[in-house]
Amino acid sequence: MDSHKASIAVEMRVRDAGLRPTRQRIALAELLFAKGDRHLSAEELHEEALSAGVPVSLATVYNALHQFTESGLLRILAVEGSKTYFDTNTSDHHHFFIEGENRVFDIESGPVTVTNLPEPPEGMEIANVDIVVRLRPKRPA
Repeated sequence: MDSHKASIAVEMRVRDAGLRPTRQRIALAELLFAKGDRHLSAEELHEEALSAGVPVSLATVYNALHQFTESGLLRILAVEGSKTYFDTNTSDHHHFFIEGENRVFDIESGPVTVTNLPEPPEGMEIANVDIVVRLRPKRPA
């Protein structure tokens, strides 16, 4: 797909999510979705945008990421304290997190099950369950 067709596809994706396709939203969406499934922090996307010549503030990146999340284009993943990642794969799946590297990647679909979940409060339902498996290099015995 040439870059013009890809750009139109991204614009349609933003429109279909109910968002106005501003120049900055389109530019950020192109960066987010052009490389397949990714896990990015707002700071990482901001750096990518500046490197790509997209003049955008960190606050605008945060706003766009939260708008994309609320509209269903992204999934939010709180991993490490105040560190938040945005996942372009919105399907129901789980993650590995490598401590010290601050790297997140998908657990390939497999035998991850969660049992004995509590009954949600009246009028509520469980939307999803996020499992983050933290990894570190093996320590010598």
